[in-house]
Order: sequence, then C-alpha cells, then structure tokens
Amino acid sequence: MGGISGGRRRLAVGLAAVGAVMAWAAIPAPAAAEDEYVPQTSPGVEHVEHDNEAFGDDPSYEDKPYDPEAQLLIYGGKRDVPAPRPLIELGREIYTAGPFQPSSTFLGEKNPVIPHLYVYGDLQTVVGYADNGAASIGQVAARLNLDVDFQITSTERIHAFLRPLDQNNKFTRCEFAGNTDDDGCEEEINGNLETLFFEGDVGPIMQGLTGEYNQIDLPFAVGFTPLLLQNGIWLEDAAIGGAITLPSRHSSALDISNMDVTAFMFLDKVDSLAFRDRFGAVAQHNVDVYGITAFIERGGGYWELGYGYSDGDGFLDQFSYHNATIAYSRRYYNLVSNSVRVIGNFGQSPDAGVSKTADGVVFLVENSLIVNEPATLVPYLNVFAGFNRPQGLGQQARGILKNTGINFETDAITQFPKLDDSANDTWGGALGISYLFNLDQQIVAEVATNQIMGDPGEIGRPAFDDEYAIGLRYQIPVSSTWIVRADAMYGWREGVDDLAGVRMELKRKF
Repeated sequence: MGGISGGRRRLAVGLAAVGAVMAWAAIPAPAAAEDEYVPQTSPGVEHVEHDNEAFGDDPSYEDKPYDPEAQLLIYGGKRDVPAPRPLIELGREIYTAGPFQPSSTFLGEKNPVIPHLYVYGDLQTVVGYADNGAASIGQVAARLNLDVDFQITSTERIHAFLRPLDQNNKFTRCEFAGNTDDDGCEEEINGNLETLFFEGDVGPIMQGLTGEYNQIDLPFAVGFTPLLLQNGIWLEDAAIGGAITLPSRHSSALDISNMDVTAFMFLDKVDSLAFRDRFGAVAQHNVDVYGITAFIERGGGYWELGYGYSDGDGFLDQFSYHNATIAYSRRYYNLVSNSVRVIGNFGQSPDAGVSKTADGVVFLVENSLIVNEPATLVPYLNVFAGFNRPQGLGQQARGILKNTGINFETDAITQFPKLDDSANDTWGGALGISYLFNLDQQIVAEVATNQIMGDPGEIGRPAFDDEYAIGLRYQIPVSSTWIVRADAMYGWREGVDDLAGVRMELKRKF
C-alpha cells in the first residue's frame, strides 16, 4: 500500500508541475519597446505623450449651495425671452422645439411640404401735435400692419401685407386741434393689399420635381413684390413684378468673399417722385422699372452697386430716365464706421415747358464713431450734398434723405414735421448720438441743418431757404409685446414759418 501510495503521489506532483509550466507558457510575454501600440493619426499630426501633471483635481462645490442665477451669469446673464405670439398660428408653430410631425411629400420627397399659416404684425396708436408752418394739426391716429405668411416648404411661401386702417396716406384718426377743416373722427378703412407675392428657390423646386439633388441656388419672388435696397435710400417700394438673385458667389482671384447679384423688374404700381401725372400727383401706373444690383464683400469692405431704367408710357414717357448708384462701407482703424453713397440720374428729356424731375446727383456720407461701448453708444455724423433734382429709384413718396437723421424723417401717421428730405440743390447733415443703455431702451438726440444752393425760393426746390432743427427720440419696451416711443422736434426755417412737433406712440406687437 505504502509503495503504491508513494507512486501515486509522485505522479500527481509530476502532473501538477507539467500543468504549471503549460499555464506559464500560455501567458503572453511583454511586447518589446519597438512593438508598442501607437494610435493611427492623420498625416502631419504628431503623437504627444500623456502628462498627468497637466490635469488637476475636479472642482468640489460641497460647501457652496446651488445658485441658478449664478449659472445664468456664466452665459452673460442670457436667458429665454418670451416672444410675442402671432395673432393667428396654424400648423407648425413659429420658434418651437421638436419633435416634429412627418412632412408631406406631395411636391416630391426632396422638397418636403411643411404647411403653416401665420398672421402677425403690430398696432400703432399715436397722439401728436404737428405744426408744419402753414398747417397745424393735433390728432390721435392708428395704424395696423398685418403680415399674412403661408409657408409651403422650407423655401417656398406666399406672403401678403395689409394696412386696413389707412388709405391714400390718411389714417383712422380723431383730430382735436389745429387749423385744418377735418375736426372730429374719421375712419379710413382699407381692404387693399399692400403686397402679395410668391417667394421660392429654383433649386429645391427642381429637386422635388425630379427627385434628384442639385447644386442650384436661385431664389426668386414674383407678384406684388416689395424690394428694399441700400437701406431704402435707393429703393424702398412694392410694385407688380419680381426679382431673382444669384447669391453667395466668391472669387479668390478678385478677393471677393461673398457676392449677391439681383435682377428685378416692375411693371405697375411703381412709386417714384420722378413721375407726375397731369395734376402733379405721383403716377403709379404706366411706369416700368428694369434694374440690377450687386452686393460685394471685398477687401475688408462692402460694395453696393445698382442700375435701373424707369420707362414711362404715353404722357409719362417724357420723364423716363436712368438711375445709377454706388456705395462703399467699411471700418477704419477701429475708430469709425463709414459709408459713402452716390446716386445719379440722367437721360430725362421732358417736353418743352416741362421741368425735369430726375436730373441730379446726391452724395451721402454716413459716419459713426466706435467708442468703448460700440454696441450701445453710437455718436454719428451724416452729411450730404445734392445737386439739381436727384431721385431714388422708388421711395414710396419719401425723400432720399430719409436715413440722414431723425430730423429728416416723418412718422407718416400724424404728419410729424421734418426738414426738406429731397436733397434738391441743398447740402447739410445731422450730428447726433444714440444710446441703447443695456439694450433695453434707446434715446437719440440730434441737431441737423439744410443749406440751400442758389437763391431763396427757387422753383423746384422744396426748401425755401436754410433750415435748422433739433430732435429728440426715446423708446422703451415695457414688455415683450408693448413698446412706448416719444418724439419731439423744432425746426427754424429762414423766410418761412418754423416747424414744431411732439408725439407719443404706443405699439402692440403680435
């Protein structure tokens, strides 16, 4: 027994030794230094060894209670702002979060339909007193602006604009003072459309029709179409016609980082002070306008170029003329923002005994000083010089100096007074300051002048003689939907009566 037991013990020990050797052999040996794993990287990228010393411990806030206001301050105190909701909002809501319902594809899978209808705008209620020299008036007036927007796809929509409380430049109002013959209240109800147009993009429309992606980017608008160019100085009008744009082009050879080119055509409802009917009123019909404009970002500056030909029919053919403009804007040495604009008119040939209405040139120079609070404190100096009778291409019966300063601007509701804004044989400017506080209110203070060229009282120039004015404006949003604004101005005019006006406006946005 003892011998047998000893043999078994020896056999067991031997088997255990063999098993241990086999297990040791199965463990992989450490890789040699030259075989260490190195992450794959893109060409030109170098691998850097990890350094634990570059990192510290995570911060601990156990001794600090959670403060939500302090968290907002991390992002500059920004937070959600309750936006006013549209008057009517059908379909997908504006400014809303997902998830969204699946879109319809009846216009093609590559141009999904997301229909929704919005009606939005504002109601302005204004009380004011205006003394325009020969006439004075005190009144409470209202203006309702309604935008109707029917969105079809992401790039196609039908849009309309209405002003139901005014017509023929007269507003629903109650007059309480002045020397006019319209004492009492007048309703000016108007169901006419101010605009009605279709807006789309050729590329997405073709994608939906063909089912194939393309590289076409060609937005367009057609109908009773509004167009605003050069901040409305050269063109601010809505007329029957359309426009098409070649957008977002660039050229490294010409140092152009971005360029848009727009061609447009108006066939009716053109508002141009250059065309007057037999009674001297602005003629909206029988005038066609053909034009092209370009916006070019190049060499640290911004160019605006434009050409238009206004073609009158019948009696108005004598007022047909060419209109050209060029503007350049840029900042200089982080000290001043400057824009220089030139608008010139030529080619008008009226009948014998009829005066030209568009045969001049105007130079506009706009400057704003860049100070230590550039987003809220803006000192500005805008100057101009106009020779003969310069005209914008279409201005809805407003003068070419409408953006020169607040003393050249009227509210178009209460007949608020202004200096002559035509630039017909005049030069001058506006010096002022705009302050936005903490972006929650605004005050503008300004002095301005209009200096005539030639003799006082010359025919064809609205300004009888030299003019001077001071103006003040203050506005503040009292909620996300209500804005209060107040304006005051006084103008001294040599040779004729002075100007004066005050107004208070309450605006409700929806």
